[in-house]
Amino acid sequence: MAVVVLGAAARRLGPGGAVAVPRRCRGTAGPAGDSPGGPGLLTMVEAFFKRAAARVETGEGRRGGQAWVRGILETIRRCSCILEVSFPLRRDSGTWEVVQGWRVQHSQHCLPCKGGVRFSSSISVDEVKALAALMTYKCAVVDLPFGGAMTGVRIDPRKYSEHELEKITRHFTIQIAKKGFIGPGIDVLAPDLSTGEREMSWIADTYSHTLGYRDINAQACVTGKPISQGGIHGRLSATGRGVLHGIENYITNTEYMDRIGLSPGFPGKTFVLQGFGKVGLYTMKYLHEYGARCICVGETDGAIYNPKGIDPKELEEYERGHGTVVGFPKAEPCDGSILEVPCDILIPAAIEKQLTRENAPRVQAKIIAEAANGPTTPAAHEIFLQRNILVIPDVYVNAGGVTVSFFEWLKNLNHVSYGRLSFKYERESSDYLLQSVQHSLEQWFGKAKGEIPIVPSPEFKARVASASEKDIVYSGLAYTMEQSAKQIMTTAARYNLGLDQRTAAYLCALEKVFTVYEEAGFTY
Repeated sequence: MAVVVLGAAARRLGPGGAVAVPRRCRGTAGPAGDSPGGPGLLTMVEAFFKRAAARVETGEGRRGGQAWVRGILETIRRCSCILEVSFPLRRDSGTWEVVQGWRVQHSQHCLPCKGGVRFSSSISVDEVKALAALMTYKCAVVDLPFGGAMTGVRIDPRKYSEHELEKITRHFTIQIAKKGFIGPGIDVLAPDLSTGEREMSWIADTYSHTLGYRDINAQACVTGKPISQGGIHGRLSATGRGVLHGIENYITNTEYMDRIGLSPGFPGKTFVLQGFGKVGLYTMKYLHEYGARCICVGETDGAIYNPKGIDPKELEEYERGHGTVVGFPKAEPCDGSILEVPCDILIPAAIEKQLTRENAPRVQAKIIAEAANGPTTPAAHEIFLQRNILVIPDVYVNAGGVTVSFFEWLKNLNHVSYGRLSFKYERESSDYLLQSVQHSLEQWFGKAKGEIPIVPSPEFKARVASASEKDIVYSGLAYTMEQSAKQIMTTAARYNLGLDQRTAAYLCALEKVFTVYEEAGFTY
C-alpha cells in the first residue's frame, strides 16, 4: 500500500519509518462494540467483505490453489493508495487555519478510479477508506469500469463563506493534482455529502486551467458538473431514480415477495423515509409516481407522520421555504424513532450506522432499501435475515449516482451529448415507418374508401419526437439496474443465500474484480 503524506511540516515517523498518525486523526474502525457507537464503517465494510470472501475461497475450479485465491482477495480488500494533504487557509477575517483532507484510491484493478468528495468536520481516514471500498464494490456490481476512490475534507462547510469554500476546493484540487490523484484516465471525482455542482465546477475549472491544461479530455476529471461545464441531464436525481429501480426489480419479483409475505408491485405500499436531502427527495417523488405512499419523513431536527400519505411536491415547497420538514401542516409530529414506524418499505437515506443491534428487532418493515452508504451494521444484518426482512444493499440500490456519472464521463470523452447525432435521423425513420404501413394498408384494401390514416398515439409521438438526453440516461440507468439485479439474484440462488442479497452483491463484485486480477495478473 502506498501512503503519501503531504503537508507544510514533516510528520513524525513511527517504528520502521511508518507514518505516525495523530490520535485525533484515527478512525473508529476496530472490533465490533469497542466504542459506544459500535463498529466503525471500515470494520462494517470489511466484515461484509469477509463474509463473501469466505464463499469465494471455498469455491471450486480456482487455479493456483487456496493460497493464490487468498492472496488476490487480500489485494482486493486493502486500499491501494492513500494521499493525505494539509494546507493553510486564510479566512475572510484575516485569521489562518490548516485544512486537512484525504484522497483514497481503494482499487486500481480498473482505471480510472472513481469516487465522491465529502466535506465533513467528523470525517476520518478510516471512513474515507471504507467509502472508497464501497465504491469499488458498487462499481463492480453495476459493471462500471472504475476502481473505487473517495475524498474527505475535514471541515464543517456551514462555517465557511462561499469564497472560503472555493479557496479550499481549488487548493485541495491543486494538491491532489500535483500528486497524480486526479485526471480523466487516472482518478475521477464526484459530489458527495455537502458538495454539489458548484464544487465540481470549481474542481473542473482548476484542473483544466493548471495541470490538465494540455488535456483535451480535462473536463472528464470530475462528474456531477453543471450542464454548462459538461454535466449531464438527469445526474441530480440519478441516485434517487436508481433507488426506485432497485426497489422495483425486487418488489415486482413474485418469488421474493412470496418469501416476505408481500404482494408484488408498488400500488398501495407504504414507505418511511429517513433523510430528505437530494437522494431522499427524489426517491420520495419517484415512489409516489409509481403508486407507493410515504407516511413518514425524518430529518436531523425532527420527523413528520401522516398515515394517509405525504405529498412530495408540497413537502419540498415547505422545506424550501422553512428550511425544515418539521411543522409541515399536512402531517403531525412523530416523536418516536421513524425507523420503527410500521410500513412496507423502510428507506434510510441519511448517514451510516442507523440500523443497529439495538433497534433492528423493533423494525417493522418488510423491505429495507439502503439509499445511504452503510446504514446497517453487521449485527443488524443478521437480525434482519433471522426476521425474514429483505434488505436491498447499498452497493446495489444506491448505485444510480455513479452509473449516471459514468454516462457523464463518457459524454465528456466523446465531446458530444447523447442523441445529438441520431435524434433527427431516428425521428424521420419513425415517420417513414408509419408512411410505409399506411401505403401497405392502402395497397391491400384499395383506396376506394379513401386514404387509411395511421395516427400515432401520444406515447409513440413522445417517444420518437422528443427523446432527450435525460430520456436516454434514464433508459440506460433502468437497464443497468435491471441487469445488475438479475446477476445478484442469480448469485444468491447459486450460493443458496436466500434473502441475503448483501452477500450476493458482494460476491458479484468480488468475483468480477477477482477475474480481472486472475486474467491480467500483476505488473510486478
